[in-house]
Amino acid sequence: HSISRPVGVAEDVFVKVGTFHFPTDFVVVDFDADPHVPLILGRSFLKTGRALIDVVEGELTIRVGKEAITFNLDQTSRYSANYNDMTANRIDVIDMACEEYSQEVLGFSDVIASG
Repeated sequence: HSISRPVGVAEDVFVKVGTFHFPTDFVVVDFDADPHVPLILGRSFLKTGRALIDVVEGELTIRVGKEAITFNLDQTSRYSANYNDMTANRIDVIDMACEEYSQEVLGFSDVIASG
């Protein structure tokens, strides 16, 4: 186990899911990155996307207005042989769209570290 500490919050970061863009908040945590640990989107993000999870069919549907995109959750391995745009894979990195928050968060981190 390792200990991680929150150092700030990046608010209204746009996350692209298929053709949709959702504003969501991320708690920035100070920890050693492990490429084998995926980023997990929480309930607030799934609520924003009006997500429907069909456990029997293995599908995740995210909706915006009358449009929807459905992901096949049975194809979640990192190197799926059947990969296509509708395959759900783990998220390894956050898009550079959140770069604008980095100075704000790093500044906040410096205050905590010295504080």
